[in-house]
Amino acid sequence: MDTEGTFDPRSTRHNPLPPPPPQSPPSFPTAPPPVPPTAPPAAPGAPVPAQAPGAPPAPGPAARPSFVAWLRAPRSEAAPGVWTYEHKPKAPEEPDRIPGRRLLSGALISLLCGWLVWSLLWNGYLGGYWLWPMYLLTPDSWYERGGNTQAGWWAQRIYIGIVLVGLAVIFGRVGHWSEVWARYVAPLFRRAWDEPAPEAAVAMRPEGDPLEWPHLRAAGAHSAADRLAADARAGAMNDVDHARIERAWQSVRAGRYSLASFTDTVLRHGAASYGHPSGARDLPVRTARHDLLAHQVRLGTASDDPRNPYQHRGVGLALEPDVLATSLLAVGPPGSGKTGRMVRPVVESLCLQALAGQVAVVAVGAAGAGLGADEAFDVVVKIGRPDSGYDFDLYGGTTDPDEAAGILAEALIGDMAASLPGGDSRRAATALAQLLGPYRAAHGRFPSVPDLRELLDGSKTAVNALREALDAAGERAQARELEARVRQSGAPGDVGTLLADRIALLDRPAFADFFDTTGDRRPFSLRALEHPLRVRIDLPERGHAEASRMLARLVLAQFTECAVGRADRSLFACLVLDDASHTITPEALRGIQRLRSAHAGAVLTLRTLDDVPEALRSALLGAVGCRMACAGVTTWDGARFAEVWGTEWVETRDVTDRQIIAEEPLTKVLHFIRKVVTGKAVTTQSVTVRTVERERWSASELAHAVPAGHAVLSVTSVRGEGGPPVLVDLRG
Repeated sequence: MDTEGTFDPRSTRHNPLPPPPPQSPPSFPTAPPPVPPTAPPAAPGAPVPAQAPGAPPAPGPAARPSFVAWLRAPRSEAAPGVWTYEHKPKAPEEPDRIPGRRLLSGALISLLCGWLVWSLLWNGYLGGYWLWPMYLLTPDSWYERGGNTQAGWWAQRIYIGIVLVGLAVIFGRVGHWSEVWARYVAPLFRRAWDEPAPEAAVAMRPEGDPLEWPHLRAAGAHSAADRLAADARAGAMNDVDHARIERAWQSVRAGRYSLASFTDTVLRHGAASYGHPSGARDLPVRTARHDLLAHQVRLGTASDDPRNPYQHRGVGLALEPDVLATSLLAVGPPGSGKTGRMVRPVVESLCLQALAGQVAVVAVGAAGAGLGADEAFDVVVKIGRPDSGYDFDLYGGTTDPDEAAGILAEALIGDMAASLPGGDSRRAATALAQLLGPYRAAHGRFPSVPDLRELLDGSKTAVNALREALDAAGERAQARELEARVRQSGAPGDVGTLLADRIALLDRPAFADFFDTTGDRRPFSLRALEHPLRVRIDLPERGHAEASRMLARLVLAQFTECAVGRADRSLFACLVLDDASHTITPEALRGIQRLRSAHAGAVLTLRTLDDVPEALRSALLGAVGCRMACAGVTTWDGARFAEVWGTEWVETRDVTDRQIIAEEPLTKVLHFIRKVVTGKAVTTQSVTVRTVERERWSASELAHAVPAGHAVLSVTSVRGEGGPPVLVDLRG
């Protein structure tokens, strides 16, 4: 069969991946392509070129530092989900720490009080009694009537100094001057005297200046390091280039490339070495803050809220493949920021890492969902639209009829499998396999949607034609499979009728040009996850809601099957499903749980957990390692999150006011006067400190105490390191 113009992921070589016409098809080369004679990409922080007249305004990303400053910025070890770029760990919490405002005001008041006391002493308003100790301890001859002797003059000055020191000690202790010095004054001197210049600080690092590529020099690739350092200083390198070359160097370390070939490639192409097959070295527009050295994208800032752990307050929160590999579920009503403030930055980050050869990403959403521009992806499948440059493989690129039948059955009736006999989709998969196997044996391909619908309907013309083709091909075993399907067709409880009704949703005029199996179009298959691809699939939401849900289940089933079945799992594969409503089934949950061990993950969003069958809601929250509750969730959804986040031990203080009953007459008079002045009876407070177990976040707090533009996020890494639920401001 002629395969020109198709994408075959099963080949051992990188075959052409034809983009939509009229663009020229890029390739997957085994060696870097020659550098085109164009200007180098802008380094981080460079000005963005002006848009063409009439073009819609692009969202303005935050100002990025220069590439050299970004590369040299410190990154400290932190808990999962913490933005490590220029992160400084906070000092241990001090429960008795005085707030800064109260500390400074107390120090100022004590200074003024000490100054007042000294002024009263010096000007004699308090008499000369404060000088008596000096006169008692020194001879009277030192103080003559005509004037003091030299010894008396020195005695007075020393005594005055001792009094000043005593006042400073007393009022300094009252005003906590030592803490003011340690907290505010000493760091200023330390920063001015002890901190070296930025260049000197980089040179003093144990690993050396990262701009000089010390790990390449340590391995003997001095010429390659010199070329890369020169490109970086000349502004010809950006963060994507750095991440891509680091990926290639890791391949050298792993033995897939030789050091000689790596050095030769770098000397010839410099920062453009080992380019992405598309030729792109950056995205057209960035709307979020990325750190490709740490593989992170910043989502926001943890609020300075008492419900947040002390170490997380005020720090940046981010997502990376290390936590996305445990999968993420975000729940929130429309407008809560799931797509614009979480899904879009994550897709953008994964696309950047795909350009660096580290990730394969598949983003699925409704048309116009805002997952990114067409130019930011290698493959854009617009199902139901005539301008789509790619078709979608309904069978996931497999040649096994049983595997194809299982995936297709999950897509067609996975949401209603619990109501079928047996409680799952196995009978439906068997019925499909009894048709897919014979059809492939007879025609060398799987049936198209109209052909499959006719066979499921039991059309005598279609069945007889398939029977004759099997007899001509001598496929007796497959003929027996077909006869078994014919005998079951029309019997009470036959699942074929239901399958025919469901496949009819895809046999519509809007989808007439899609799901073609004859090879006339460019079918895209998720078997391509072994390549660093950027894929976006637009679902036909408007007017075809049920078909969109089926296709979403189909993509999810194919992704879990293909990601787990990859031979090379060095690339992180991620599926981003912008709306996972009615796609979560028992089989989908089992597939999501398998992704973690296959270096893959899924990002799912829901408007509410009611879009998931009730029996699967707790299982879904348990299957994912990252959970996100956006502002506006209901108390019912909040109760599920509160249950999965569990409880913690906290210290509570109960303050009780008790009225004092005076017995003495003078005390009664004083209490009466105080009550007249303050309007309150004289009371005493008793404080009871207890340690109790409470929910980290209650259902009521999640439903009513999360401000707009915020979310509560918890993450877990693939190594099992878990983070607490943190209230994060998605706008900062």
